[in-house]
Amino acid sequence: MTNKYHYILFFACFFVLSCEYLSPASDSPQQTGTSEIVGQVGTSILTKSDIANLVGPNTSKTDSASITNRYVENWLKKELLVRKANENMRIDMADIEKKVADYRYALISYEYQKLMVEQRLDTVVSNQEIESYYNQNKDNFSLRQNIFRGRFIKVSQQAQKLNNVKRWIKSSRPNDLESLRSYAFQFADNYSLEDSTWIKFDDIIKNSPFSTISNKIQFLRTNQYVEEKDSLYLYLLKINEYKISEELSPLEFVTDDIRNIIINKRKIELVKRLENEIYEQAKENEDYQIFR
Repeated sequence: MTNKYHYILFFACFFVLSCEYLSPASDSPQQTGTSEIVGQVGTSILTKSDIANLVGPNTSKTDSASITNRYVENWLKKELLVRKANENMRIDMADIEKKVADYRYALISYEYQKLMVEQRLDTVVSNQEIESYYNQNKDNFSLRQNIFRGRFIKVSQQAQKLNNVKRWIKSSRPNDLESLRSYAFQFADNYSLEDSTWIKFDDIIKNSPFSTISNKIQFLRTNQYVEEKDSLYLYLLKINEYKISEELSPLEFVTDDIRNIIINKRKIELVKRLENEIYEQAKENEDYQIFR
């Protein structure tokens, strides 16, 4: 049999034997060293030892077969693609080796930088730092959507105490808010009662009659409390405060974003500092030479 058809034979055999691929073979027809060959394309081979750790010890035989068959098939496709490329195009192996070396260096550098960042990066960002960054970069924090602070509840029209719910949702008394929270937890299909938190308006009204409003900006400007209903549910919306798209975002709404920006800047600075430290240390120890 020629090399052209080796991969077909071994792939077919592997499908038959895949459920027992971890068991030692007593009379393997194809061996390399002490490991049976399960796939071959030209001079490239895949052995049982190459796939021995693909699946965990508690994996069923069916799942093991599926995982290993898929791996072998992918291996064959890649090898066949490489062989076809070699047959149909001129490949600059020196250029390929350079790219492989560049990738290897980049990967090693990345893993080391990642380790150093995990060990040395300060991820604590004070409120003062966040506020300072916000004040210095306000042009970067225009809202991309309407946001609001308020309350929303969706409840069945057949639910009890609906008149109380309508009174509680408009009330500023702590006892009424506690009653509303307890009620919503038991009976509401959906609700948002954290009226000190800025929320995207579209997220709140999604899947409610309010979502069909054509002019949401005008709606926010002209309403403080609104009731809507469909065939099954009653929807209550209390608007305490709002901000319109393209206005300056409130600091509270972008606090997490600013924290991430500051940490990412620290990460970049840490990596640069690490590179300089390594370079200066090597320079001091005369660990490198430059030939001109």
